[in-house]
Amino acid sequence: MAPPSRSGSRPGRALAALAVLILIMLISITGKETFSPGNWHKQFKVGLGLDLSSGTEVVLKAQTAKGTPSPGAMTQAISVLESRVNGTGNSGAQVQQTGADLITVTVPGKAAQDTVALVSSTAKLAFRAVLLEAPYTGPATTPSATPSAKASGSASPSASSSATPTTSASTSATPKASGQAVAASPLATASSTAKASSTAKATPTTSASATATPTTSSTASATATPTPTGSSTLTYGDASKVNAATLKLFNKMVCKPGPNANTVDESWKKTVGYTESGDQWDNNTGQIVSCDANGTKYVLAPSVFEGTQLTAVSPGLQQNSTQWVVNLTLNSAAAKAFGTLTTNQYSTYYTKAVAGDQTSVALDSTAIVLDGNVQSAPMTEGALTSGQFTISGPQPNGFTEAEANQLTNILKYGSLPLNFTPQTVSSISPQLGHSSLDAGLIAAILGLALVIIYLFYYYRGLGLVSVSSLLMAALLAYLAVVILSRYQNFTMSLSAIAGLVVAIGITADSFIVYFERLRDEVRDGKTLRPAVEAGWKRARRTILVSDTVSFLAALLLYHFAVSDVQGFAYTLGLTTLIDVIVVFLFTKPMVTLLAGTKFFSSGNKWSGLDPERLGAHARWRSSTKRTVRTQRTSSARSTTNSSTSREA
Repeated sequence: MAPPSRSGSRPGRALAALAVLILIMLISITGKETFSPGNWHKQFKVGLGLDLSSGTEVVLKAQTAKGTPSPGAMTQAISVLESRVNGTGNSGAQVQQTGADLITVTVPGKAAQDTVALVSSTAKLAFRAVLLEAPYTGPATTPSATPSAKASGSASPSASSSATPTTSASTSATPKASGQAVAASPLATASSTAKASSTAKATPTTSASATATPTTSSTASATATPTPTGSSTLTYGDASKVNAATLKLFNKMVCKPGPNANTVDESWKKTVGYTESGDQWDNNTGQIVSCDANGTKYVLAPSVFEGTQLTAVSPGLQQNSTQWVVNLTLNSAAAKAFGTLTTNQYSTYYTKAVAGDQTSVALDSTAIVLDGNVQSAPMTEGALTSGQFTISGPQPNGFTEAEANQLTNILKYGSLPLNFTPQTVSSISPQLGHSSLDAGLIAAILGLALVIIYLFYYYRGLGLVSVSSLLMAALLAYLAVVILSRYQNFTMSLSAIAGLVVAIGITADSFIVYFERLRDEVRDGKTLRPAVEAGWKRARRTILVSDTVSFLAALLLYHFAVSDVQGFAYTLGLTTLIDVIVVFLFTKPMVTLLAGTKFFSSGNKWSGLDPERLGAHARWRSSTKRTVRTQRTSSARSTTNSSTSREA
């Protein structure tokens, strides 16, 4: 007989591995509250679907220059929106076309503002070089002189200043009207992940009075002539690179700070006649004007690359920091174009920029433009040719995890083929309500109770192992659902609950396969410990094949189905994986440990492994029983011999 396998003789290792897994899951749920047990209850939350909880409904209207959008464009828009709100396939969100140019999006448990931002953003991303910029300094004033197209290089602002350049990854100096420098707080910052030495952004800090001196001449300056227009009194950059029509819009435009550090006040588009269709700001081959969340206004060069040239987008934590960022990777063409731009910027403007020249600071910057709004305009401190960058949030706090995930979904799943404006935003009540949830939970409890009764009736003592394994599977499933709700926006719908109920049978089936193989070995006359290992070798392959088939079925159902059916397939696949973990790391080690106890090893009739009840071919008992029986036989023989001698 082959000796027991090492895995069978060391059940403690498997149980320890399971304990470590549960500990990791608990830490993933509690997060920063790990050492604050009083707040743990707030972390154990399960998202509910639209059929069980309230949600937000947004009606979007497509905006096109030609009137009614084409059916193909609407179909593509629905596909993109579904990917955004239901990226993992289990959030329970619904996207439906309700008219020739209307789409209704329903998202469970989302705040109205977040939902509108998620579905209405066109997500057209572009990187553009900065030609002019004018920081926000206060209420708008009446626009005045406009420089002509011919450059003379004579006019420039007169200022008495002393600049002290410092280094920062996300801020740039923006003079106020009085000339004192203040640090801007852009929404996002690009930095190269290829070279640590080229990621920092120099921030010249100006502390002096600077007074604009516009020059009224028939020729325009090679550097921008400061013009007290819009909401700014100082302008930096090179007006000679800007065409007359765009420069006129720049002077006319009024930018205001957004309601918060993450939001641009889009009223600026109306001041320059930009329509909601995006035909003007979406012109990748021409110059455009734009604003950022701080109220700084820009003239931007034609786009260097667009969001369609991204090959990878993912959220993550910034290196050596707890701030969330969005990591971007470009294709070869975009990486080459951006490398050319940054090489030229660095060699031409960087030295003067770090010396405090604000015009060079502007011209050394590249704007990240999303849906026509500048998210950030970081400086270039080296030739960025790696094609890998990060977008970080407003400093000093940066993105939250939710904000990073939302921007990732918007960029990952592509831009909308149409521009949409929200028509109505409303909260909706649950479609079915908690009574349906209670009914589903009651069904699960009744099903579990029936399985437990059957296991104890048929397997007796082994039923204890089965029930404890089912409880362990339920614990792992609950923790997994909480983690998915926290990190993947998973929502529990009735169909998902159905998947969990079906999983009870799948998990119980694995125990039954193993127990039957174990009992077969006992019927063949093997003692319990060898029977445990031999039965496991026979059952292991069957369990893996069965679970593989179930998982593949769930995978195919998830891929080809939609909406609620995907929720059923998702939980079915999840619990199938949990079944494998429980059987290998809990059920088998527990049976191995119990085989060493007197109750099971002696073949007690209540253990479920009684040889007589199982119809064993040869009786078996534990080594202790056999020793006692041998001693009794020897004693009987001795008594018989003694009686014969006396009679003789």
